[in-house]
Amino acid sequence: MQNQTSPLILTFGAVDPVGAAGVTADLAVFSALGCHGLAVTTALLIGDSARIEDLQETDPDWVSDQARVLLEDAQVSSFKIGALQNMEHASAIAEIVSDYPDAPLVLDPFSSRLPEAGEDADELLTIVRQLLVPQASVLMLSQVELGRLAETWREGDGAESTVEEDVRYLIDLGCEFVLVTGTPAGNGHGDAVRANTLYGADGMVRHDAWQHLPGPFLGAGGTLSAAIAAYLALGADTPTAVALAQDYTQGALAHAQRYGMGKLVPNRNFQLK
Repeated sequence: MQNQTSPLILTFGAVDPVGAAGVTADLAVFSALGCHGLAVTTALLIGDSARIEDLQETDPDWVSDQARVLLEDAQVSSFKIGALQNMEHASAIAEIVSDYPDAPLVLDPFSSRLPEAGEDADELLTIVRQLLVPQASVLMLSQVELGRLAETWREGDGAESTVEEDVRYLIDLGCEFVLVTGTPAGNGHGDAVRANTLYGADGMVRHDAWQHLPGPFLGAGGTLSAAIAAYLALGADTPTAVALAQDYTQGALAHAQRYGMGKLVPNRNFQLK
């Protein structure tokens, strides 16, 4: 009998019966990249490849107890936090990961797969900004999502800020890197090319353009953030982990499969064929 040799990654998120998003998708990514995933369930979903019909949130104490029991038993190499719907979940998870500052944390708090948080959405975002963003090794979000988060600190004078200014605010909070997805590719690229831009304390670290693939896809963003967590667990520095994760995600999208009548699901195991 051998002890565990693959890096362990603890992911927090919902259980998606399709396996397109949430912890079920994360576990597939971790396995494909040579890691082993541990999962803490924050919600159970009822849905298919087209839509989510209902959501049952896990009791916050259960979220905390799931994680504490796992972490007392095993040493993890990185954390991933997926989309959050509940303020108490966010606070509990923030307290848990604060006890393990040496393990990289990938924070991917938005998901188009899940419904809006409702009346508490703004307060939830504030909690994410105050408690989780300062602990993040990598915060991943789109330009639109960055704007939503920025509304929690902008003054109510209607003034717009730039992506760079919003990113700087988040990094000043303590976040090490911010990956903004779906940014303009820049001159020389057509509309079919988009980019992901990684920012650090000294400004832009890398700007990677990629060919937009026809979808629509379900779980593309979660695949990318899970892959970043895996490569960090394997020992890569953040810029390298982001580059490798983007290549992996592009391959998973290029080999995506349609399970039913809904959207295409990234093929996380495409490299194994």
